[in-house]
Amino acid sequence: MNRDPHYDARRRDPQYDAPRRDPRRQPAGQRASRGPRGSKSATFPFRQRVGRWTMCGALAVAALQLLWIQGVDAPSLAAESANQRTTTQIDPAVRGSITDRNGTTLAFTMEAKALTFQPKAVRKELEEARTKSIEAGVEPDQQAPEVSTRLAEIAAGVHAKLGDAAPEKDILAKLNSEETFVYLARSVDPAVAAEISDSFREVGLERQDIREYPGGSLAANMVGATGWDGHGLLGLEDSMDSTLAGIDGSQTYDRGSDGAVIPGSWRDKQPAVNGSGVQLTIDSDLQFFVQQQVQIAKDKSGAKNASVVVQDVATGQVLAMANDNTFNPGIGLENNLRSVETGNLSVTSPFEPGSVNKIITAAAAVEDGLTTPDEVLQVPGSITMSGATVKDAWDHGVVPYTSTGVFGKSSNVGTLMLAERVGEDRYAEMLDKFGLGQRTEVGLPDESAGLVPSRDQWSGGTFANLPIGQGLSMTLLQMTGMYQAIANDGVRIPPRIVKSTENSSGERTEAPQPDGIEVVSPETAATVRDMFRSVTQDDTGNQRGTGVAAGVEGYQVSGKTGTAQQIDPACKCYSNSNYWITFAGIAPADNPRFVIGIMLDAPVRGVDGGGGQSAAPLFHNIASWMLQRDSVPMSPDPGRKLVLQAD
Repeated sequence: MNRDPHYDARRRDPQYDAPRRDPRRQPAGQRASRGPRGSKSATFPFRQRVGRWTMCGALAVAALQLLWIQGVDAPSLAAESANQRTTTQIDPAVRGSITDRNGTTLAFTMEAKALTFQPKAVRKELEEARTKSIEAGVEPDQQAPEVSTRLAEIAAGVHAKLGDAAPEKDILAKLNSEETFVYLARSVDPAVAAEISDSFREVGLERQDIREYPGGSLAANMVGATGWDGHGLLGLEDSMDSTLAGIDGSQTYDRGSDGAVIPGSWRDKQPAVNGSGVQLTIDSDLQFFVQQQVQIAKDKSGAKNASVVVQDVATGQVLAMANDNTFNPGIGLENNLRSVETGNLSVTSPFEPGSVNKIITAAAAVEDGLTTPDEVLQVPGSITMSGATVKDAWDHGVVPYTSTGVFGKSSNVGTLMLAERVGEDRYAEMLDKFGLGQRTEVGLPDESAGLVPSRDQWSGGTFANLPIGQGLSMTLLQMTGMYQAIANDGVRIPPRIVKSTENSSGERTEAPQPDGIEVVSPETAATVRDMFRSVTQDDTGNQRGTGVAAGVEGYQVSGKTGTAQQIDPACKCYSNSNYWITFAGIAPADNPRFVIGIMLDAPVRGVDGGGGQSAAPLFHNIASWMLQRDSVPMSPDPGRKLVLQAD
């Protein structure tokens, strides 16, 4: 142990110069060790190299990314950017109008506005405006209104302009909803909508076309209605939607991030092509009268349904087609679907016609020379054909009916006696010639073809039913068309409802009218028309027809009554209490102008509210009105007195 008193002092003296040691004389194990200064100098170059490589790598990645963005991915990014600022504005086409044969408007489109609102966005904007005005120290009476106050003002203002169509409570509920977008009101007059928008900038406007029906329910079952989107929903509005709707136009523009249109960016303008107008064959005045008469007849008779079709004899065009309990397409169709008839029973709902169908047997027998109008047939009270026994509606022994009287008295037995002469094959051919079992292609949607059993499916009793109007079904339009053929000198012209179309340029195109189909010769048709005058012959005793009430004073009228049993679903057999009551007639018979077909579904009284179930009085009302309205000359000759029953 060193006891030198100067030892510690020397070690603490900074001037003391200790002898240096030769590192080469250090022990071998200590030569390789390095102090702190040697370690730092050795790692610095390595770290410098790593830094340089890292920076080069980062620059390379950035360069590659830039190359990818500006080169390979540039088109897609540019397209995406363009899509974000590009907006296409639709220019709606105006829907074409629907008019009657005389140009009276049945349906047209009027431009309107829908009031729009963005509840969440507007409330946020109002709240921010309120906060800013308070923070800015604005006088209380000059501050932005509270949100609830402003919304109440808007609701009250809209209600004040629109009345009951926009209840204030309902409007306020929409303003306070959690939706991002709502319609406050639709179908608003453009001038009124502009006043609302000017008073309340928060309320937006959107174009909305209104479909107007000036006649209300007039011809509604044919014309139909449009839906909320302006496209056809029912009737001709639906089936002719592509013709009426037209083609919407469009144009494109760019907008900035604030939603403003970028000046000069409008392009790709495609003008709208407005829809074509459609002219129908119906007569509005006649249609109105027929609809009125149909509803009265339905109500007085207690029938489930009532329908009438009126055709022009020479062209086959439909002049009127009416059903009871129709609807008004202009007052919210969606609220009345269950309480009104929106279909068109005259073309969609076939039925068994009953004795109206006997005109086929009459035409075939006369055409083939198998009988004459005055031939006397000894008609028994019943007849058996192929194992089926058929009776007349009244009990009688053998009666000497003329062939004319068979139809004037509506004898089932006499009709079947003549049908046996015609034969099954010829009768099947005549069914086809009269257009039964096939659609008329009238131009109305959902038309039924009815049902006629094919010839190879006839059973023993089929031919005992068909000639008397049972065992087959037809629409009212088909039934009326049979009589149009006889009225038109034996030429059946398939009915049509569309007369012409007119495009937005004013070019008119007449709808193609079908060629006529010869059913019987003109001579046969004239003979049958004269024979069927017996139905309306007003005489005493055995010379009186079954449809006297259909007659029109001063005019010759041909027609036929019909009563067909309906199927009772309980027993799946013919009912003895429910019937289809029909009538078809020609006026005038000596110079045919009009054909009228009538159907009543299970009436309990006559169409005039009296006893019986005849539809003849309804024919009288319609025919007499038409003949008088059109100043049709009276028949110069009342016609010879027809013999229904021989002495």
